Amino acid sequence: MQAAKLEQDDTNKSRVLRKALENIPDSVRLWKAVVELANEEDARLLLQRAAECCPLHVELWLALARLETYENAKKVLNKAREKLPKEPAIWITAAKLEEANGNTAMVGKIIERGIRALQREGLEIDREMWMKEAEAAERAGSVATCKAIIKNTIDVGVEEEDRKRTWVADAEECKKRGSIETARAIYEHALTVFLTKKSIWLKAAQLEKSHGTRESLDALLRRAVTYIPHAEVLWLMGAKEKWLAGDVPSARAILQEAYAAIPNSEEIWLAAFKLEFENQEPERARMLLAKARERGGTERVWMKSAIVERELGNTAEERRLLDEGLKLFPSFFKLWLMLGQLEERLSNLDKAKETYELGLKHCQNCIQLWLSLAHLEEKVNGLSKARAILTMARKKNPQNPHLWLAAVRAEARHGNKKESDILMAKALQECPTSGILWAASIEMVSRPQQKTKSRDAYKKCGDDPHVLAAVGRIFWHDRKVDKARSWFNRAVTLSPDIGDFWALYYKFELQHGTEETQRDVLNRCVTAEPKHGEKWQAISKAVENSHQPSEFILKKVVVAIGKEEHAAENSKN
Repeated sequence: MQAAKLEQDDTNKSRVLRKALENIPDSVRLWKAVVELANEEDARLLLQRAAECCPLHVELWLALARLETYENAKKVLNKAREKLPKEPAIWITAAKLEEANGNTAMVGKIIERGIRALQREGLEIDREMWMKEAEAAERAGSVATCKAIIKNTIDVGVEEEDRKRTWVADAEECKKRGSIETARAIYEHALTVFLTKKSIWLKAAQLEKSHGTRESLDALLRRAVTYIPHAEVLWLMGAKEKWLAGDVPSARAILQEAYAAIPNSEEIWLAAFKLEFENQEPERARMLLAKARERGGTERVWMKSAIVERELGNTAEERRLLDEGLKLFPSFFKLWLMLGQLEERLSNLDKAKETYELGLKHCQNCIQLWLSLAHLEEKVNGLSKARAILTMARKKNPQNPHLWLAAVRAEARHGNKKESDILMAKALQECPTSGILWAASIEMVSRPQQKTKSRDAYKKCGDDPHVLAAVGRIFWHDRKVDKARSWFNRAVTLSPDIGDFWALYYKFELQHGTEETQRDVLNRCVTAEPKHGEKWQAISKAVENSHQPSEFILKKVVVAIGKEEHAAENSKN
């Protein structure tokens, strides 16, 4: 080997190595070195001789098989099997060879025969090793071989009672590593054993949703509801996917099938209502809800019924439904809130106050009712009345950060900075790990103090998304673009359901990002479908925005944040 290295020319190197092989014909290192220097035809001839001289080295047989024609490769692998009967790689290569030549029907038979033959030779089947081989086959593009390996080895060494847990864990690990076909094969096999396990169908559906096609997901969900027709979540997922694809008639048909399978499922009724309501079919939506109410629907049905009437501007019908709903469900706070908001919209402020107060008698722990009453009192009777309401609310609901924050903001709105600072200090004493309070306290202090305050917040709350977003804002103002992006990304990853964080992140990207980063944040927000967030809900729940998509709401919230920041700057100046 050293002598060959001294040669500059490949031909001379090869001559030296061939001379060495005359003296040491069983040196695998020499054969490999000389093959690497040869052209394809010479390499094939050399490997034939190498396999004769070193018959117990599997890599030489496999390298030769790769260079041979299909028929000759089969002969080479058969010879290799005779010489090395305990070598799994030969069987796997044989399966890949058949797959590459279009004989997929043979792939499963070869792997199955191979495992039986290896077991006859006394070789213990190492499940983990075979799983790695399946993933390697997938990476090489041999999907049928990958599936055959999984089918024949996934059971090995797994106790019957552990199968479900083990297989799901295996599939999820493969998914994390990007081995999607391997994960799919595991779920396919698991579903032949656990035909009626909803959790496995759901996991398999999530895999198809993330990495498959609409068609593959639809086919999987169709199979799922055949075996477990009472699993409403699978019906709902199928209908939603059709709706997202713009196929409303198919979504409607799926929900009709679902209703036939589960006639008393309120979730199916409400999904059917939502489909019609979001697709501008208010009469169909009304009819569905009326039927649901006749069948003794829960409080959610009454709430949705009132929402439809609110959107159509039928205040009398909206009030009737809310009144009837409250007689049936007096402890459902959302109906009280909606009735109070109806009275506020109609400027019946005394009636709105009565509604909120009556609601609080039934739901004294409902923070939203306390906040609505305090806001109304501040609007009608000024700060002192609102202050009294919020103080009473905190006594009845101690350690609630939202009530403290409302009190702090009320003082700040009226220019009482000292009072708001005192309240914030008390709030953080009572709720020391509240991210929403720490985030607000960071915004309240002057710019030089914000870094210290944010360090304190991070120590107390760790990865609280409100704190992460507040720190992201500090980096943004300091023009530390990469750090700001990283902190905003952490916030939306931890709480994808809070739209305010997406709006901040998107606004930041509009200022400092590229078209690509802006589109990425926008698409991720649309996928996340956020429903919460103070500013997000204020805009998404407005009657005029009730059918608007997430993209529209996101852009509106960005504008609202901009106006708020502009107003804050003006008040400082």
